[in-house]
Amino acid sequence: QLVESGGGSVQAGASLGLSCAASGSTFSDHGVGWFRQAPGKAREFVAAINWKDSRTYYTNSVKSRFSISRDNEKNTLYLQMDNLQPEDTGVYYCAAPLRWSVPITWTQPTEYYYWGQGTQVTVSS
Repeated sequence: QLVESGGGSVQAGASLGLSCAASGSTFSDHGVGWFRQAPGKAREFVAAINWKDSRTYYTNSVKSRFSISRDNEKNTLYLQMDNLQPEDTGVYYCAAPLRWSVPITWTQPTEYYYWGQGTQVTVSS
């Protein structure tokens, strides 16, 4: 089970930190990702991390503003979001692939199996 927290309503330019706590063996052996969905739009990739090689992936619009990380002891994934903009508004989900599944692109929702319930992020101008 994946449980997100940390969403909220902020002004443009502010920062928020999201957390995703995993219970059981939900976290993949390979990595996890963050996605978001704005009203009326498809779910889109935000960031992912591959723990095998510590490589991180970001969609272009959040590079240099967002940072994905993990606390191994707490089995928790984080997404630090700085300089938030109105276009960052949406419901943010963390997701994990099946334990034995290695994502190819890390950016497609179909590469992930477990999903959290989402946390709302609203950025006003």
